[in-house]
Amino acid sequence: MAWRSILAHKLRSSLTMLGIIIGVMAVIVMVALSQGARARVTERIASMGSNLLVIMPGYSTGPVRGASVTNRLTYDDAQAIARLPMVKHVAPEVSTEATVTYGNQTWTATVSGTTPSLQAIRDWPLEIGEFFTEADVTNMSMVAVIGRTVADNLFPHGTNPVGSRIQIKGLSFTVIGVLTSKGASMGGMDQDNYIYVPLTTAQQRLVGTKYVRQINVQAEEAEALPALQEAITTLLRQRHHLAPNVPDDFTIRNMAAVLSAIEDTTRIMTFLLGGIAAVSLVVGGIGIMNIMLVSVTERTREIGIRMAVGATPSDILIQFLVEAFVLSISGGIIGTLIGWGTTHLLSYLAGWKMMLVPWVIALAMGFAAAVGIFFGYYPAKRAASANPIEALRFE
Repeated sequence: MAWRSILAHKLRSSLTMLGIIIGVMAVIVMVALSQGARARVTERIASMGSNLLVIMPGYSTGPVRGASVTNRLTYDDAQAIARLPMVKHVAPEVSTEATVTYGNQTWTATVSGTTPSLQAIRDWPLEIGEFFTEADVTNMSMVAVIGRTVADNLFPHGTNPVGSRIQIKGLSFTVIGVLTSKGASMGGMDQDNYIYVPLTTAQQRLVGTKYVRQINVQAEEAEALPALQEAITTLLRQRHHLAPNVPDDFTIRNMAAVLSAIEDTTRIMTFLLGGIAAVSLVVGGIGIMNIMLVSVTERTREIGIRMAVGATPSDILIQFLVEAFVLSISGGIIGTLIGWGTTHLLSYLAGWKMMLVPWVIALAMGFAAAVGIFFGYYPAKRAASANPIEALRFE
């Protein structure tokens, strides 16, 4: 009966479902967009390393307001931190932009001096070759591990770079390994456009400094990060001979806390975008109510005939509720299919990762059904309460 009535009034039914279709589609697309953004940011932060603290130079304090950054972080600081309990790996870094050449090929990349622990911290496997060792750091070896972008732009496709000699700032380095591709970082920088060399080599031969740009510290477990951060603060203040009333000359970033804050923000945005999109479902429900009120009026005589042959008010009520339910569910199914297609199309065109999660589809469908029943109840109740005699006389 419900489908026969719906098919008999195709245009009206289509207009009734339109709000539900748009609402369900909007919910799915909006939530998929926010979930994709959340996954992308999480992936980028995770690519930097898990259970990670990043120590960077802080601002100097002095009589001159706005004094420049004072960098007092050293390799010795990193080695002292490595001796603390709860520490798994420590990798100091110093970096510089440099023009790199191989034969007649030239490319600009970031050259980072570090220690072998960086590979473990960032869980970064090698595509071919090997990473340099602590012995290379001690001996200031002229060896380099390159990223995939560097390899693609310096060497012909299909060439094995391992064993080749490249020029960095006029100095010759032997390529001993190529890292697997990691893509862009959280800040949008290409992580594959890096060349890693032993820390001491970079300090003495390329940068000319005894200081390091940052110190990456990986804790044994995430729960240890707050205590480890406090221990590092105490240690560095002692090593830098800072008086109690002098602020830190370094900054410690807890990447787990950063990740948690970003996840909280994206979670709020997910609910916000989903709530905005859900307004369309409510509008669609109001449309169902209005159209069905018109339908009840137009079908008054039909209602009278059904009651005359024995239909009870509850039968009429159920009939119109089923019609409202079928309309909303049909709109939900169509909206889901359009939302699914739109999500994949936007993901392809924009190159933006989107995530369709089953609970969003289930929630949108359930809400659509609930809207249909809620807004369809009043017209159904009105139809069920019609007087059979007056309904038969209706023209």
